[in-house]
Amino acid sequence: MIQEIKPWEILKEYLEIESIDEIKKYLDLLAAEDIVGLVSHLSETQRLKLLSLLTPEDAAELIEDLPWVQAIELIKDMNSKEAAAIIAELPSDEQADFLGEMSEQGAAAIMLEMPEKEAENIRELIQYEDDSAGGLMVTEFLSFEEEVTVGEVVKDLQSNAEKYEKYHLQYIYVTHNRQFSGVLNMRALLLSKPTVELSEIVLRNALTVQDKDSLEDLIKFFDTNDFYGVPVVDDRLQLKGVVLRKDLREAQTEQVNVEHLETQGIVGGEELRTMSVWLRARRRLSWLSVNILLNIAAASIIAVYQDTLSAVIALAVFLPIISDMSGCSGNQAVAVSLRELSLGVVRPYEVTRVWIQEISVGLLNGLVLGTLIGVAAWLWQGNIYLGLVVGGALSINTLVAVSLGGTIPLILKRMNVDPALASGPILTTVTDMFGFFLALTFAGMMIGNL
Repeated sequence: MIQEIKPWEILKEYLEIESIDEIKKYLDLLAAEDIVGLVSHLSETQRLKLLSLLTPEDAAELIEDLPWVQAIELIKDMNSKEAAAIIAELPSDEQADFLGEMSEQGAAAIMLEMPEKEAENIRELIQYEDDSAGGLMVTEFLSFEEEVTVGEVVKDLQSNAEKYEKYHLQYIYVTHNRQFSGVLNMRALLLSKPTVELSEIVLRNALTVQDKDSLEDLIKFFDTNDFYGVPVVDDRLQLKGVVLRKDLREAQTEQVNVEHLETQGIVGGEELRTMSVWLRARRRLSWLSVNILLNIAAASIIAVYQDTLSAVIALAVFLPIISDMSGCSGNQAVAVSLRELSLGVVRPYEVTRVWIQEISVGLLNGLVLGTLIGVAAWLWQGNIYLGLVVGGALSINTLVAVSLGGTIPLILKRMNVDPALASGPILTTVTDMFGFFLALTFAGMMIGNL
């Protein structure tokens, strides 16, 4: 029986004999997602060897395809000279992202290997928050001062065509003493006489964003304006860079992914199974250890009412259902609030408005779910009072769950606590405790009829 050779085994063989040409040809045949899979099957030593064998340009392309946590670990483990050569091939925003994640000493060592002007540009970009316009902007853009003539611009474009080809920009900006003046219309540039200065043909009053604008502000801007990119200015209206639509969408997707991981208890960012076991276990335990304490608190309610539960043993079947269904309703409300916060649809101070909007949904869903479980309990045990107990408990707890699920993220946001991370445990504990309390209290009130 012929055993199929795994794709990563082929790559490992090429690495073993250091066949650079074969490695390059093999990677060129593969799609980006296939390359990610191959690299994940390599050891850390083999990954570093792969990057060292590739040209800096090819290594940079590979780095851009890899998951962020894997890419940053590789850069951290490389010697500063090789790392600097690869980072130099990346767009300016990604350069800042990589060095911003490194230790101060490691970043300084890499920047010493880079041209001073490029290193200074990275130092400036690192100062911005990752999810701000300054943190997302690229500094590879075309701009000319107003007194420059059309002929000089055309000559510059022709002389640096190969360099500008990598900029991925569709606009030329005009400045006056580095202050933003406007955008240059390409038609006007091509049809104007060579001696005409840009000040005569610049389109003024072009839209800009501030370098401190948040991700939410940028999302609103691009949703309103169908632009490929937007110029970024500082408080003095100096042109600092350009935010591209594609980079904004990538940042938006990353934010959603991180929030999803946090709601599932994955703390500290993205997790891959190629990361160390200790790191992965420590990150998960930081959430699970808190959660187990909260669950013990919820279970204590049952201990208080153990006599009631012993007398009505059928109730034990419905307690997990009440807890789970209320939790599901609450998590739906949490998800909507997190999404609306990320889009800027609601603000953290709009707790009352969100609560009122959730109440209507909670009343309707609670009534339907309570009726369903109540009828099920009645038919199973032939006791309408048992149906009233579990149905009433689920109905009221659903109302509580959506109220908490809708408002907790906003409250936590106002307190500068990550709502994606903390909302779930708080909601689960409160709905469990309240659901158990309602069901067991109602049962105690009707103990003679159960």
